[in-house]
Amino acid sequence: MFKQHVTKEQAHQKAKHYCAYQERCHSEVKEKLYGFGLRKVEVEELLSALIEEDYLNEERFAIQFAGGRFRMKQWGKIKISYELKQKQVSEYLIKKAMKVINEKDYKATLYKLYEQKAKQLASEKNQFTKKRKLQDYLLQKGYERPFIAELLR
Repeated sequence: MFKQHVTKEQAHQKAKHYCAYQERCHSEVKEKLYGFGLRKVEVEELLSALIEEDYLNEERFAIQFAGGRFRMKQWGKIKISYELKQKQVSEYLIKKAMKVINEKDYKATLYKLYEQKAKQLASEKNQFTKKRKLQDYLLQKGYERPFIAELLR
């Protein structure tokens, strides 16, 4: 990937558009700024400016990311927190984002996914294999083992 060389002011404008389009985490914006061919000092200054101007807010990002992944992709908390860790979001903000997910909706979604997968596996004769496939599917979606075990009982 080639590096674009832009001035600090141009990079600031581009970064503002990048952040205004959709919530971003610090690491995504940092990567984008380095992609413009900026040096560490300039990147740090622009990050500070974007935070001060409220274009960049990692708490807002984490909450929006967690809610979106849960509603749209029906991911469980384990998978969401793993993805946030990959984006270098702090443990504190990850915990805060998880609290936004309604517990009743969370369990209802888990149950719905369980029902859908169980229908798909209706032709599976071996009960052990069926349970195993259900469990693997729900774990892959990022749901917690105790909740899954409760459902499979």
